[in-house]
Amino acid sequence: MSTKPVALILGAGPRVGSAVANKLASSGYAVAVASRKGTDSRSKEGFFAVKIDLSQPTSVKTAFDAVKTEFGAPPSLVVYNAATFTAPPVEGSILSIPAERVASDLNVNTVSPFAAAQQAVEGWATLPKDAAKVFIYTGNVQNTKIVPVPLTVTLGVGKSAASYWLGMADNTYSAQNYRFFYADERNVDGSIKGMALDGDAHAEFYAQLATGAKDVPWHATFVKGQGYTKFPMPASK
Repeated sequence: MSTKPVALILGAGPRVGSAVANKLASSGYAVAVASRKGTDSRSKEGFFAVKIDLSQPTSVKTAFDAVKTEFGAPPSLVVYNAATFTAPPVEGSILSIPAERVASDLNVNTVSPFAAAQQAVEGWATLPKDAAKVFIYTGNVQNTKIVPVPLTVTLGVGKSAASYWLGMADNTYSAQNYRFFYADERNVDGSIKGMALDGDAHAEFYAQLATGAKDVPWHATFVKGQGYTKFPMPASK
Protein backbone atom coordinates (compact mmCIF):
# COMPACT_ATOMS: atom_id res chain seq x y z
CA MET A 1 0.00 0.00 0.00
CA SER A 2 1.36 3.41 -0.96
CA THR A 3 2.27 5.69 1.94
CA LYS A 4 1.84 8.66 -0.40
CA PRO A 5 -1.43 10.26 -1.46
CA VAL A 6 -2.50 8.99 -4.88
CA ALA A 7 -3.20 11.21 -7.90
CA LEU A 8 -4.89 10.01 -11.08
CA ILE A 9 -4.62 12.04 -14.28
CA LEU A 10 -7.13 11.06 -16.96
CA GLY A 11 -5.93 12.21 -20.37
CA ALA A 12 -2.18 12.37 -19.94
CA GLY A 13 -1.07 14.42 -22.95
CA PRO A 14 2.44 15.73 -23.63
CA ARG A 15 1.80 19.29 -22.47
CA VAL A 16 -0.61 19.80 -19.56
CA GLY A 17 -0.89 16.15 -18.52
CA SER A 18 2.86 15.57 -18.48
CA ALA A 19 3.64 18.79 -16.62
CA VAL A 20 0.97 18.12 -14.00
CA ALA A 21 2.14 14.53 -13.49
CA ASN A 22 5.74 15.61 -12.94
CA LYS A 23 4.74 18.40 -10.57
CA LEU A 24 2.53 16.14 -8.48
CA ALA A 25 5.21 13.46 -8.29
CA SER A 26 7.72 16.03 -7.05
CA SER A 27 5.12 17.20 -4.52
CA GLY A 28 4.91 13.76 -2.94
CA TYR A 29 2.11 12.02 -4.84
CA ALA A 30 2.07 8.50 -6.20
CA VAL A 31 0.93 9.23 -9.74
CA ALA A 32 -1.18 7.26 -12.20
CA VAL A 33 -1.74 8.51 -15.75
CA ALA A 34 -4.53 7.15 -17.94
CA SER A 35 -4.65 7.30 -21.73
CA ARG A 36 -5.22 5.20 -24.84
CA LYS A 37 -1.47 4.53 -24.88
CA GLY A 38 -1.45 3.16 -21.33
CA THR A 39 0.23 -0.20 -20.75
CA ASP A 40 -1.13 -1.02 -17.28
CA SER A 41 2.45 -0.95 -16.07
CA ARG A 42 5.01 1.57 -14.84
CA SER A 43 6.31 4.17 -17.27
CA LYS A 44 9.95 5.19 -17.45
CA GLU A 45 9.09 8.13 -15.18
CA GLY A 46 7.73 5.74 -12.57
CA PHE A 47 4.06 6.61 -13.17
CA PHE A 48 1.46 3.85 -13.32
CA ALA A 49 0.26 4.12 -16.92
CA VAL A 50 -3.35 2.92 -17.18
CA LYS A 51 -4.96 2.11 -20.52
CA ILE A 52 -8.35 3.75 -20.99
CA ASP A 53 -10.76 4.75 -23.75
CA LEU A 54 -12.63 7.81 -22.49
CA SER A 55 -15.10 7.69 -25.35
CA GLN A 56 -16.44 4.70 -23.40
CA PRO A 57 -17.53 5.90 -19.93
CA THR A 58 -17.71 2.29 -18.69
CA SER A 59 -13.91 2.14 -18.93
CA VAL A 60 -13.58 4.70 -16.12
CA LYS A 61 -14.40 2.31 -13.29
CA THR A 62 -11.92 -0.22 -14.64
CA ALA A 63 -9.17 2.41 -14.54
CA PHE A 64 -10.01 3.45 -10.97
CA ASP A 65 -10.03 -0.20 -9.88
CA ALA A 66 -6.60 -0.71 -11.47
CA VAL A 67 -5.19 2.32 -9.65
CA LYS A 68 -6.55 1.14 -6.32
CA THR A 69 -5.08 -2.32 -6.88
CA GLU A 70 -1.70 -0.86 -7.85
CA PHE A 71 -1.37 1.55 -4.92
CA GLY A 72 -3.63 -0.03 -2.32
CA ALA A 73 -5.70 3.14 -2.03
CA PRO A 74 -8.02 5.20 -4.23
CA PRO A 75 -6.87 8.54 -5.65
CA SER A 76 -7.47 11.52 -3.38
CA LEU A 77 -6.73 13.82 -6.33
CA VAL A 78 -8.29 13.30 -9.75
CA VAL A 79 -7.39 15.48 -12.74
CA TYR A 80 -9.52 15.19 -15.87
CA ASN A 81 -7.48 16.50 -18.76
CA ALA A 82 -8.94 14.67 -21.77
CA ALA A 83 -10.75 16.57 -24.52
CA THR A 84 -11.83 16.08 -28.11
CA PHE A 85 -13.85 17.66 -30.91
CA THR A 86 -15.15 16.79 -34.36
CA ALA A 87 -14.76 19.27 -37.18
CA PRO A 88 -17.92 19.92 -39.25
CA PRO A 89 -17.64 17.97 -42.53
CA VAL A 90 -19.28 20.91 -44.27
CA GLU A 91 -17.11 23.94 -43.55
CA GLY A 92 -18.85 26.45 -41.32
CA SER A 93 -21.95 24.29 -40.81
CA ILE A 94 -22.00 22.93 -37.27
CA LEU A 95 -25.21 20.99 -37.94
CA SER A 96 -23.42 18.87 -40.52
CA ILE A 97 -21.64 16.99 -37.72
CA PRO A 98 -23.14 13.48 -37.42
CA ALA A 99 -25.15 13.08 -34.22
CA GLU A 100 -23.16 9.97 -33.29
CA ARG A 101 -19.95 12.04 -33.34
CA VAL A 102 -21.56 14.65 -31.10
CA ALA A 103 -22.49 11.86 -28.68
CA SER A 104 -18.99 10.36 -28.75
CA ASP A 105 -17.36 13.74 -28.12
CA LEU A 106 -19.83 14.42 -25.32
CA ASN A 107 -18.73 11.16 -23.71
CA VAL A 108 -15.12 12.31 -23.61
CA ASN A 109 -15.80 15.91 -22.61
CA THR A 110 -18.70 15.47 -20.17
CA VAL A 111 -19.92 11.94 -19.44
CA SER A 112 -16.61 10.23 -18.68
CA PRO A 113 -15.51 13.01 -16.31
CA PHE A 114 -18.91 12.66 -14.60
CA ALA A 115 -18.24 8.93 -14.22
CA ALA A 116 -14.76 9.75 -12.89
CA ALA A 117 -16.24 12.11 -10.31
CA GLN A 118 -18.60 9.33 -9.19
CA GLN A 119 -15.65 6.99 -8.73
CA ALA A 120 -13.65 9.68 -6.95
CA VAL A 121 -16.39 10.34 -4.40
CA GLU A 122 -16.82 6.62 -3.77
CA GLY A 123 -13.11 6.32 -3.03
CA TRP A 124 -12.92 9.50 -0.96
CA ALA A 125 -15.43 8.09 1.51
CA THR A 126 -12.81 5.48 2.47
CA LEU A 127 -9.93 7.93 2.98
CA PRO A 128 -8.97 9.69 6.24
CA LYS A 129 -11.26 12.59 7.05
CA ASP A 130 -8.40 15.11 7.08
CA ALA A 131 -7.09 14.13 3.62
CA ALA A 132 -7.60 16.72 0.86
CA LYS A 133 -10.06 15.35 -1.69
CA VAL A 134 -10.02 17.24 -4.98
CA PHE A 135 -11.31 16.82 -8.56
CA ILE A 136 -9.89 19.16 -11.23
CA TYR A 137 -11.28 19.44 -14.77
CA THR A 138 -9.24 21.22 -17.42
CA GLY A 139 -11.66 23.71 -18.94
CA ASN A 140 -11.58 26.78 -21.13
CA VAL A 141 -13.61 29.96 -21.69
CA GLN A 142 -16.31 28.12 -23.67
CA ASN A 143 -18.46 27.58 -20.59
CA THR A 144 -19.09 31.33 -20.35
CA LYS A 145 -18.66 32.53 -23.92
CA ILE A 146 -19.63 31.28 -27.36
CA VAL A 147 -16.36 31.29 -29.26
CA PRO A 148 -17.18 31.79 -32.98
CA VAL A 149 -15.05 28.86 -34.16
CA PRO A 150 -17.27 26.14 -35.72
CA LEU A 151 -14.33 23.72 -35.65
CA THR A 152 -14.60 23.35 -31.85
CA VAL A 153 -18.36 23.38 -31.34
CA THR A 154 -18.54 19.86 -29.82
CA LEU A 155 -15.70 20.81 -27.46
CA GLY A 156 -17.64 23.87 -26.35
CA VAL A 157 -20.82 21.86 -25.82
CA GLY A 158 -18.90 19.43 -23.61
CA LYS A 159 -17.03 22.07 -21.61
CA SER A 160 -20.21 24.02 -20.97
CA ALA A 161 -22.14 20.95 -19.83
CA ALA A 162 -19.30 19.73 -17.60
CA SER A 163 -18.92 23.10 -15.91
CA TYR A 164 -22.56 22.96 -14.79
CA TRP A 165 -22.30 19.67 -12.93
CA LEU A 166 -18.84 20.58 -11.56
CA GLY A 167 -20.22 23.75 -10.01
CA MET A 168 -23.19 21.83 -8.62
CA ALA A 169 -20.92 19.12 -7.21
CA ASP A 170 -18.62 21.63 -5.52
CA ASN A 171 -21.67 23.22 -3.93
CA THR A 172 -23.46 20.07 -2.80
CA TYR A 173 -20.38 18.21 -1.50
CA SER A 174 -18.89 21.19 0.34
CA ALA A 175 -20.13 19.88 3.69
CA GLN A 176 -17.83 16.88 3.22
CA ASN A 177 -14.88 19.09 2.26
CA TYR A 178 -14.80 17.66 -1.27
CA ARG A 179 -13.69 20.17 -3.90
CA PHE A 180 -14.51 20.23 -7.62
CA PHE A 181 -12.78 22.76 -9.87
CA TYR A 182 -13.30 23.87 -13.47
CA ALA A 183 -9.78 25.17 -14.13
CA ASP A 184 -9.47 27.62 -17.00
CA GLU A 185 -6.18 29.28 -18.00
CA ARG A 186 -6.68 32.75 -19.51
CA ASN A 187 -4.54 35.46 -21.02
CA VAL A 188 -4.00 38.49 -18.77
CA ASP A 189 -6.92 40.28 -20.44
CA GLY A 190 -9.22 37.34 -19.77
CA SER A 191 -9.30 36.06 -23.34
CA ILE A 192 -9.07 32.39 -24.28
CA LYS A 193 -5.62 30.77 -24.39
CA GLY A 194 -6.62 28.38 -27.15
CA MET A 195 -3.72 26.24 -28.30
CA ALA A 196 -1.26 28.40 -26.32
CA LEU A 197 -2.03 26.61 -23.05
CA ASP A 198 0.97 26.56 -20.71
CA GLY A 199 1.69 23.15 -19.17
CA ASP A 200 3.87 24.50 -16.38
CA ALA A 201 1.26 27.14 -15.44
CA HIS A 202 -1.33 24.38 -15.11
CA ALA A 203 1.05 22.27 -13.03
CA GLU A 204 1.69 25.09 -10.56
CA PHE A 205 -1.97 26.01 -10.24
CA TYR A 206 -3.16 22.40 -9.98
CA ALA A 207 -0.66 21.75 -7.20
CA GLN A 208 -2.26 24.66 -5.34
CA LEU A 209 -5.78 23.38 -5.98
CA ALA A 210 -4.73 19.92 -4.78
CA THR A 211 -4.60 21.23 -1.20
CA GLY A 212 -8.31 22.10 -1.32
CA ALA A 213 -7.70 25.83 -1.96
CA LYS A 214 -10.60 27.14 0.10
CA ASP A 215 -10.01 30.67 -1.22
CA VAL A 216 -10.55 29.59 -4.85
CA PRO A 217 -14.10 29.10 -6.22
CA TRP A 218 -15.13 26.14 -8.35
CA HIS A 219 -14.84 28.29 -11.49
CA ALA A 220 -11.09 28.57 -11.15
CA THR A 221 -9.87 30.97 -13.84
CA PHE A 222 -6.14 31.59 -13.64
CA VAL A 223 -3.26 33.41 -15.28
CA LYS A 224 0.34 32.22 -15.51
CA GLY A 225 2.38 33.75 -12.70
CA GLN A 226 -0.72 35.16 -10.99
CA GLY A 227 -2.72 32.08 -9.99
CA TYR A 228 -6.45 32.48 -9.48
CA THR A 229 -7.71 35.60 -11.25
CA LYS A 230 -11.36 36.61 -11.31
CA PHE A 231 -12.73 37.88 -14.60
CA PRO A 232 -16.12 39.51 -15.23
CA MET A 233 -18.74 37.37 -16.91
CA PRO A 234 -19.52 38.33 -20.53
CA ALA A 235 -22.45 40.71 -20.88
CA SER A 236 -25.70 39.24 -22.20
CA LYS A 237 -26.96 40.52 -25.52
